[in-house]
Amino acid sequence: MIKSNITDIFFDLDHTLWDFDKNSELAFDKIFKESHPSIDTKLFVEIYAPINQACWKLYQVDKISHDELRYKRLKDSFDAMKYSISDLAIDQMSVDYINYLPENNILFDGAIEVLNYLKPNFNLHIITNGFAEVQYKKIANSGLTDYFSTITNSEMAGVKKPNPIIYQHALNLAKANKQQSIMIGDCIEADVIGALDFGMDAIHFNENKTEIPPDIKQVHHLLELKKYL
Repeated sequence: MIKSNITDIFFDLDHTLWDFDKNSELAFDKIFKESHPSIDTKLFVEIYAPINQACWKLYQVDKISHDELRYKRLKDSFDAMKYSISDLAIDQMSVDYINYLPENNILFDGAIEVLNYLKPNFNLHIITNGFAEVQYKKIANSGLTDYFSTITNSEMAGVKKPNPIIYQHALNLAKANKQQSIMIGDCIEADVIGALDFGMDAIHFNENKTEIPPDIKQVHHLLELKKYL
């Protein structure tokens, strides 16, 4: 069980509250219908999802840049499909994708209900590694803005989760104490281990029910957070 003295809850955004995979598929479907009608969106997304995740892991530890991430995840996906596409077209697609992505705002089941449950009793915050311009649009367009007192992104902190500096930046912005704070996120390395190593409690949003160490708190559905908080 969680300590009863928690005052501040920090959420990850993508894959935790905001259903990145569903929204991403809708953005790609719009792009392909406009410019590449021969591409099967579902097939592409099946290939793209693990490649995107692998690229994000490289980005989190500064092995690739922001621009390299945007290019590489598309280039590697098209190469895996053996689909011929120019670098110019990939560059345009990466711009279109970022523009279209916040137009779709499917949240995980239970997201609004659990935020309504938590909001009266806790200060709620976001810590995200996502690109600032896109994340603010997602939060606004999906009706999440009023729930959160602060939003910390990796661009303002100068580092990405799991770097402890971003957690300290978020605490400073929130005027919170880490002994009275908790992090909730889907990424075991960035959100959970990162927070725990920093000295902040954490809960893993483990929707896919992947195997994790038994001593880590987890939920498979957002409404299960009620049993902890």
